[in-house]
Amino acid sequence: MSLKGTLYIVSAPSGAGKTSLVRQLLARDHQVRVSVSHTTRPMRPGETDGHDYNFVSLGVFNTMIEEGRFLEFAEVFGNKYGTSQCWVKEQLDQGTDVILEIDWQGANQVRRLMPEAVSIFILPPSREALRERLTGRGQDDESVIDGRMAEAVSEMSHFGEYDYLIVNDRFEQALGELQSVLVARRLRMEVQQYRQLELIRGLLSE
Repeated sequence: MSLKGTLYIVSAPSGAGKTSLVRQLLARDHQVRVSVSHTTRPMRPGETDGHDYNFVSLGVFNTMIEEGRFLEFAEVFGNKYGTSQCWVKEQLDQGTDVILEIDWQGANQVRRLMPEAVSIFILPPSREALRERLTGRGQDDESVIDGRMAEAVSEMSHFGEYDYLIVNDRFEQALGELQSVLVARRLRMEVQQYRQLELIRGLLSE
């Protein structure tokens, strides 16, 4: 028997703080990794191939689709993004937990291929707070913010499709709740019986 990692799907509307929460979770929890997506978009200054994204040509990306090498993929603003099925399975087989930061449509694709995945949805504390976060530095006009809000409401309408729901009002509390989901999964009986086999044998031996 080998102990496999758990695949986590984390979704949220833009502005809910998902990326910040996951980044801090990784800093505290070294048993989990975030999947690095493949993309056809150009590399931006400061980005590193293989760290921020796996940058590939459109031809290579389309070939990967044809070969069924993605757990999920989507086109956003003319660029394609996808999650490597092989890489994710390699990590899980090594006992490493993996987080996919994807939207509800990508989550549905992953669930069809890996129904055992654990899904977490993150909500903002209010529409007002979300709009304030989306406004940011005030560089976008109201029409752009209205569009982002409409997209966020559409995304949030799918929260009920997930296993866990976290409201990111106070950051540290939300981070603790996110981490608690991972900890609880690792304390399941079938996991602990494997990890603590020698301890249990010692405790129960006559």
